[in-house]
Amino acid sequence: MTFNDEQRSRIIEMAWEDRTPFEAIENLYGLNESALIRFMRAELKASSFRLWRARVSGRKTKHLKLRSPEITRAYCPTQYKR
Repeated sequence: MTFNDEQRSRIIEMAWEDRTPFEAIENLYGLNESALIRFMRAELKASSFRLWRARVSGRKTKHLKLRSPEITRAYCPTQYKR
């Protein structure tokens, strides 16, 4: 798949967000978890990719099936202040 700069930036942002599950990225951009990992490896510097992988590996909020049903939003209420 080919993405424009804005889409690539949004995918990377969503991938870094703790509460955005992989399934949301797949629904919006068609990248399943393994495709997202390949995408991130290609888009990030090696050190940034390693940090990202360490951050999301085993994180329950990145998988809908492992998430607590109490989590009903994808971001903190103060994240997008206007």
